[in-house]
Amino acid sequence: MAEYDDLDDTGRRDFLLKVTTVVTGAGAVAASIPFVASMNPSAELLAKANTEVDLSDIPVGGMHTVAWQGKPIFILHRTPESIKAMEATNGGLKPEQDSDRVKKPEWLVVIGVCTHMGCVPNKEGPGWTCHCHGSQYDDSGRVLRGPAPNNLEVPPYRFIADNKIMIGQA
Repeated sequence: MAEYDDLDDTGRRDFLLKVTTVVTGAGAVAASIPFVASMNPSAELLAKANTEVDLSDIPVGGMHTVAWQGKPIFILHRTPESIKAMEATNGGLKPEQDSDRVKKPEWLVVIGVCTHMGCVPNKEGPGWTCHCHGSQYDDSGRVLRGPAPNNLEVPPYRFIADNKIMIGQA
């Protein structure tokens, strides 16, 4: 004990406070690492962050649905008549130019989730109908009637070839 007689109580207390603070802080950081890591996107989601779609198998007037980040994506190969009709109008409840919604007039790419309650609309004639609450969309994905507050969302996408798109990258 004689070797510790040189330290007064204040010095010991300060030393113990510093050691306790460092150990507690290090423990808190170590305990929070798994929690913070759990907020990162899963490997499965990262793998689906971009989806490449070959358009060559979709006939004129036909539609293909693919999954992107757990959501249905409607890809519509529009007919010349449909393109003319969509370019001639701004839509219904939420006016928007058709040219602002497509990168190439013959291809419409939209997230197939109704903006009212998240149902998946059905393709019926020209446009889509959400049978959950009656919202209707045209062949540009613009809401025409019903409780849907917005047009169908256009996901980020780009053409990587004449007949291929990459969804998830604008």
